[in-house]
Order: sequence, then C-alpha cells, then structure tokens
Amino acid sequence: MSVAEASSAVPPPLATGKGPLAALQARLEAGIFKPDPRQREAAERLQGLWERLKGIQPEKPSGGGGLLSRLFARKPVPVAGPPGLYIWGPVGTGKSMLMDLFFNEAPVEKKRRAHFHEFMLEVHQRLFERRQALAAKGAPPEADVIVPVAREIAVDARLLCFDEMQVTNIADAMILWRLFATLFEEGVTVVTTSNRIPDDLYKNGLQRDRFQPFIDLLKVKLDVHALDTGRDYRMARLREMDKYLVPAGPWADRKLDEDFAALTNDAQGAKRVLRTQGRDVIVPHAAPGVAMARFEDWCGKPMGAADYLCIAEHFHTVLLRDIPRLTAKNRDRAWRFITLIDAFYEKKVKLICSAEAAPDKLYTEGDGTFEFERTVSRLMEMQSPEYLALDHIAESDEEPTKI
Repeated sequence: MSVAEASSAVPPPLATGKGPLAALQARLEAGIFKPDPRQREAAERLQGLWERLKGIQPEKPSGGGGLLSRLFARKPVPVAGPPGLYIWGPVGTGKSMLMDLFFNEAPVEKKRRAHFHEFMLEVHQRLFERRQALAAKGAPPEADVIVPVAREIAVDARLLCFDEMQVTNIADAMILWRLFATLFEEGVTVVTTSNRIPDDLYKNGLQRDRFQPFIDLLKVKLDVHALDTGRDYRMARLREMDKYLVPAGPWADRKLDEDFAALTNDAQGAKRVLRTQGRDVIVPHAAPGVAMARFEDWCGKPMGAADYLCIAEHFHTVLLRDIPRLTAKNRDRAWRFITLIDAFYEKKVKLICSAEAAPDKLYTEGDGTFEFERTVSRLMEMQSPEYLALDHIAESDEEPTKI
C-alpha cells in the first residue's frame, strides 16, 4: 500500500462526497499516500463506477411538497457501463486501499464490505438454514435454494465489496455461478479484489469445467482491471520495522499498534472467524492480509496444526503480542508455539512480535527444549531480509485437494 512516512498534516475526512478519485487526491496532498500512476488509473475506473452509481441512486425528496410533486419529481437516469469492477494484481499494490476509498464514498445506503472467504461461509450457512427450515415445515425441498438466498442478500446490500476473491474448494465452485448470476439479475453492484486474474480462479480444481460459467460471467459483468505498480508498498514498510520487540509491555504494544496501522493503511481492524475442519478459528483483530493477536489467544487454548495453518493461509503478516518466558509448567503452550511458528514458517508468513525475552531465552527447560531450538532458529531467520523477500503461500496458491 502506498503509505508515506508519518506526516503532521491533519488527515482528510474519511469520505469527501466527490468519489474515490477525490479521496485519493486528498490523501496525496496530505502526504499520507505517495503518487503512483497505476493506482490513479485504478482509482479512475472506480470513479467511473461511482459516477454510474450516483446516476441511479433515487433522489430524496426535499422538505415539504405534496404527493404530486414527489410523483413527478425528476428521476435520475441510469448510466451505461459494467455493474462492477474486478481489480487483480500482486499483494502490496494497494488494491484493498483503493476499494476502501470507493466503499467509503459509495452513494449507496445498503452496502457491505466483506472478506470473500467469510462471505462464502455465510452463504453456505444460509443455504443450510433454508433447507432446515423447509424440512421443519414439512415442505418439499426446493429445486434451487441458491436463488432465494441470493435474493435475500440482494435485499440487504445493493453494493457488495469483496476483498481477496479466491476459490479453493468445490463446495464454493459449484454454487458461485447461480449465486452471482442472481445477484446481478437483482441489480447488485459488485467490486472485488483478487491476487489472480479471473481465468486463474479455482485453477486445477476438481470439475473445473463446471466452474467456467462463473468465470465467463465475471468477465461479462465486471470491468477487469490489472493493478501492478511494480512496487510492494507493504513490504517496503515491513522492512523498516523492528520485527522482534523486547521486552513486551506498553512500549511494545504502542509499536505494534503503529505497525498494524502502517501495514493496513490505518484500517480499524475487526474480529474474524475462520473455519477449518468443522471448527471456528478466532482472529481477534484483522484487516485484509494482516492479523494481530496475543500469545494467549492462540497458544493458551487447545489449538493445533490445522488451526495455525488456517491462520497462516489467510494472512501474509501476523503481529503477535506478549510472548512469555516458558517453563516446564506451561510446556503445553511451548508445544503450541512451536507448532504455530512451524505453520507460519511453512507458509512464509511475516511475523512481528513482542516477547519477554530474546528467542534463545524463551524456553530453556522442560519437555521439547530440543525441538524449541528449531523455533529459535526460525524466529531469527524470519527477521532476515531474505525471508521477508519470500512470497507468502496462501491457500489459493496451492492446488486444491482432490476429493
């Protein structure tokens, strides 16, 4: 993301009322962002969509006026153009930042921004609940439960903004065409970001030929725009940060909060719930691609390798607070921490953390001290420029499991 050095300028308002291009320009003038022609080009595409939305929004009646004046009031005329935008490109180029500027400016009352993975979990839950409700009433099963669920979603949100569209399992792949075809039929506008061009979604997936209609639909209904600035702004910021803060405490907490803000373009962050092997995995504080938690959130609870891999697949950077000194009395936490770091290392997650002591002083007695030596080595390596330069291995980067 194009985040400049800290500036004393007063940040511009969240929304300007003039569209994402004006919002971007305000942040450039305030020194919050750095100029980037490719980001501006994407912002211009979003501005065009904003103007089309502005043209189809119903006008609110002014104060007073009778029934006839409201009936014969001028109605806005829809402006032609694709009903959405698909922005794809490498990580760190500012896709999510630009979509957030658009979302904040969007002249739509019923709008929703969601991580694509979480949205699909919700869709599956809605489908399940609808089937259960019909069965409880003794009603015959519907031939297609996807369409009514999509219509319910369309009632709640006229604009849907998705971060990180990726398709990795056949359960999602088999319903996406019917789901999005109905959303578009209902007039829903869609904006999404992705690391992949549409043709590479669900690449090598099982029964991918049945997924092709969804790809074709995206390319017809969405303006597909590549955003590759040639620079990874997130990585540039990450290289400047201290990766291992000692000792943990108020000072380190402030630094981690500052780092989270810098890596997420001042995103507020919110709790996220991931799902793996039928279990919920809680991420206390998350923004697109970046997660923050305390040691006890993940290592003080009965979590295992699958949970940690799930976190590692969804976030390229993790900020972990308050790693304590570990002893034989809490060797269960030590073993979980070993597993956590192994998962992060396998997926090339970038780690920023605060700890009570240096890596080689964290766990010096108790079962697993020999294995912990590997964790010490990895904690040191994960701070190196060579490790930081490695690409994150997200879930979408691997061939889906054949079932």
